[in-house]
Amino acid sequence: MPERPLALFAMTTQNVPQIFPPEVLARLRGAVEIDPTLAVEDFTDPRVRDVLAEAEILITGWGCPHIDKTVLDAAPKLRAVLHAAGSVKGLASPAVWERGIVVSSAAGANALPVAEYTLAMILLAGKDLFAHRDRLRTQRAFPYGAIVPGIGNFGRRVGVVGASRIGRRLIELLRPFDLKVSLADPYVDATEAAALGVPLLPLDDLLRTSDIVTVHAPQTPETHHLIGRRELALMPAGSVLINTARGALLDHDALIEELRADRLSAILDVTDPEPLPADSPLFDLPNAFITPHLAGSQGNEVARLGLTVAEEAERLLSGRTLAHGIDHAVLERTA
Repeated sequence: MPERPLALFAMTTQNVPQIFPPEVLARLRGAVEIDPTLAVEDFTDPRVRDVLAEAEILITGWGCPHIDKTVLDAAPKLRAVLHAAGSVKGLASPAVWERGIVVSSAAGANALPVAEYTLAMILLAGKDLFAHRDRLRTQRAFPYGAIVPGIGNFGRRVGVVGASRIGRRLIELLRPFDLKVSLADPYVDATEAAALGVPLLPLDDLLRTSDIVTVHAPQTPETHHLIGRRELALMPAGSVLINTARGALLDHDALIEELRADRLSAILDVTDPEPLPADSPLFDLPNAFITPHLAGSQGNEVARLGLTVAEEAERLLSGRTLAHGIDHAVLERTA
């Protein structure tokens, strides 16, 4: 067995025991030497200077300070950054890759609960559950036994915007259901879409032909307000828009106009800004269902992120290629 490399946690202190509960921490410590009581929230903290100087691996997560050239100069032995969260865009400067340091992310593990949340919302939206719950709460009566027209998930058309990790996992989860799923993504060709088992459409066509549209594109300058006033106008009356990606992908002012006109409904786990101001009309519009950024890993799900990092550490120790390595060349167009 190779000698275990020295690793250092770089994240908010209280996140360590949640992301690395005892069984996950034990597995990580089988691959690396690490002090679970020491988590860096400030790389200039003199208490971590000596450990940082010897560390070969940074185990990063939410609350990790930015890793720039100054940090790298203080960590001359560093050879890997294993991120126990999603995007590394704001975490690591280009200097990390320039020095040959490998970077891995648990974004794939974080994609799973987001896709599960979205699946649940699609099925509930197909039943128009939120509106019917509110009607029942208000009227305290319902025509039990009668067939409710206009609802149901048999043949419901679902448009997935973005073949991200989440988008691809969602497409997998949707397969057992009698839904008609399509995809819009400028970086996917027809062959790849066929391998995913869905037709590839231009965004405008997907918006025109979907009963439910769910957004899973990354936030980049090109995707700012990807769904704006023009795009919302393309959606059929009565359709539903779901966003679990980033709030800035939607033009919220335009969306509020559509909601006020009662033409569309929206399920939003992310908003712009986030959190919403207390006087936002989205809180009170009956056809807007808002959740507080809960789709990603929460509660016991964050241990999956820690397990992903522990597995990556094992690969690193044995000289294998990381399973979730991040290619800096494609980072700009990914989440």
